[in-house]
Amino acid sequence: MPHPPVIQHGGDRACYQPSRDLVCVPPAQSFTSREEYYSTLFHELGHASGHESRLARKGITDGALRFGSHGYSREELVAEMVAAFLSGHTGIAAATVDNSAAYLASWLNALKADHRMLVLAAAQAQKAADFILGAALDPPPEELAA
Repeated sequence: MPHPPVIQHGGDRACYQPSRDLVCVPPAQSFTSREEYYSTLFHELGHASGHESRLARKGITDGALRFGSHGYSREELVAEMVAAFLSGHTGIAAATVDNSAAYLASWLNALKADHRMLVLAAAQAQKAADFILGAALDPPPEELAA
């Protein structure tokens, strides 16, 4: 991930703090599996990708996310999709798919009134996953041919 946030291990819950550009994640040994640890880390890195120094995603940059709000639901959906995309990329998707599906379903229920949200969240999540993987830094194919 280009210019990643600080990652701090400790405590009993994972979170991203935009004001400090800090990802907090419990120690790996506190998770039921290595896959669950990485899936959680990927989720938080998904939030961090929205920082103003990275993709500057609304909600992360303006501090307007309040638990239960539409924007909060959207951001959680984006972050969980990032985790799913990165888990698939690293080959751990099969071990985390049940938890991810349950988590996504809970946020999709909150977004039923917005039929475009899934597509918009998926597009933002793909952009974030590409950024985290460094793909956003690669030149477009047409530039490679020149």
